Amino acid sequence: MFTTNNDVETTPRYTLELKVTGDGSHTLFIPELNEHYHSHYGAVTESLHVFTGAGYDHIKAGKDHINILEIGFGTGLNALLTSLYAEKDNVHVHYSAIEPYPLSIAICQDLQFPPFTGTPDSQKRFLLLHESPWGEWCPIDDFFALKKMDQTVQLYNPESGFFDLVYFDAFGPEVQPEMWTAEIFYKMYRALKPGGTLVTYSTKGQVKRNLKETGFGLEKLPGPPGKREIMRAVKP
Repeated sequence: MFTTNNDVETTPRYTLELKVTGDGSHTLFIPELNEHYHSHYGAVTESLHVFTGAGYDHIKAGKDHINILEIGFGTGLNALLTSLYAEKDNVHVHYSAIEPYPLSIAICQDLQFPPFTGTPDSQKRFLLLHESPWGEWCPIDDFFALKKMDQTVQLYNPESGFFDLVYFDAFGPEVQPEMWTAEIFYKMYRALKPGGTLVTYSTKGQVKRNLKETGFGLEKLPGPPGKREIMRAVKP
């Protein structure tokens, strides 16, 4: 069991419990919210399916540079897997991530994702993602640069038409309803280039209505284990 502890502001300080998911990779569980950071059916499996699969793989064709925004950096799993794919594909990725409650390095050192990536240096890369300074661009390798921002998405003002892809990975609408509003999705819409894509695991009715109200075209896709469907939204 852990409590959040970081030089960057982390309040409110929830209890975090380390859990092993169905594919053997770790997630964190918050008892006070009854919420996991990743699917308990498989953390890596979910990330590969929802974000790198339905997002990065879907848009990478013909691109040598991709700008990605992640809402909910969390454990850094989506960033880790995306960085590995970027290196493999020779695609330059600029990866911006919003996280108002960063995890401590001590917690990150106990998380076990890298053995499932098949890359020998992935543990070093994973920790580098977390150890990199906040609020500035940090080159992780020749193909992946990361900028982490310790602020809420409500206060974030992204450049219009800058991003190719948004990973929308906030806690669920039942836990963080303020993250899934039409106002937040309109901010994502403005941040995306024409033809830009947003992917998320939630297909709740209100989420779909808010995305449609914003102007996105929606596509429901088969979900990972334990989830029937996921959502891909495209800016016309």
